[in-house]
Amino acid sequence: MDRLTLERHQVWIYLVAIGLGLAIGSAVPAAGPAFAKLLWPALVTLLYVTFVQVPLLHLAEAFRDHRFVAAVLTGNFILLPLLVWGLVQFLPHDPVLRLGVLLVLLVPCTDWFITFSQLGRGDVPRAIAVTPANLFLQLLLLPLYLWLMARAELAGNLGLEQVWPTLFIVGLPLALAALTERWVEARPARTAWRERLAWWPVPLLAVVVFLIAAAQVGAVMGALHLTPVVLPVFVGFLLAALGMAWATARVARLPAAQGRTLAYSLGTRNSFVVLPFALTLPAGWEAAAVVIVLQSLVELLGMLAYLAWVPRLFPSDGARAAVPVAERSG
Repeated sequence: MDRLTLERHQVWIYLVAIGLGLAIGSAVPAAGPAFAKLLWPALVTLLYVTFVQVPLLHLAEAFRDHRFVAAVLTGNFILLPLLVWGLVQFLPHDPVLRLGVLLVLLVPCTDWFITFSQLGRGDVPRAIAVTPANLFLQLLLLPLYLWLMARAELAGNLGLEQVWPTLFIVGLPLALAALTERWVEARPARTAWRERLAWWPVPLLAVVVFLIAAAQVGAVMGALHLTPVVLPVFVGFLLAALGMAWATARVARLPAAQGRTLAYSLGTRNSFVVLPFALTLPAGWEAAAVVIVLQSLVELLGMLAYLAWVPRLFPSDGARAAVPVAERSG
């Protein structure tokens, strides 16, 4: 099996991992605290191997193609936050539910959107180039978005004890990934080491969702009733994001491959980065993490639909269709 095949079928791996976690957590409830302790090193490792794939030291390169970058950043940080604010108005006035939805839908993906860009005949070099801009901007803007959209939900429930663990869990692997990138780029032969790490996000995320299910069986089972509530919001987001990508690509006059990449960028969200925040919320807020995991599963199924729809929405013209993506985007 090659890595692309593994990533194409990852949703089924996660579903099996969640099922096993629920079964084991229910059969051996006393093991819950041990699973909870294992969750944090697994999550830090997952973030590290994910961030290693992002060209963190090459932020300037993201801004070389002004039209494409303007389309990606406008879509992810202006249009989609407005869409998310509109979508949460359809949710019940449940602060945990609303916060979980806001956390996961406000931050653009920096990892598997590249995979789907490759599978969906997008512009992979530009997808890779824009990821550090997406990552750094979401870390800067997420607090602002939450202050604007979720002040009532966070008031009295968010203190330093919730913030500093998240900063550590995200900041440590981010710093280590930057150091790793510098180490890898010092010698060309070391790139093979980073390529081997690219196999690890899928199995590590399976471990993370297994541990969440096993450690928080009660929270997961108790949040199942939220599925029919949030499912229409997550599906609506995927459909609206695709429509926004199509309209934005036309306004920006993007080539077909870049338009496809824009669609995958707007349609995918960065659940890895916000999951630590949700997991450090006070007791009684566990459902926020469950909502984030559920969104990831809905998104992955949605990406299978995107793989069928996006090439049709962004067809290549005759001349460009005969040229490989890698040559067009070099």
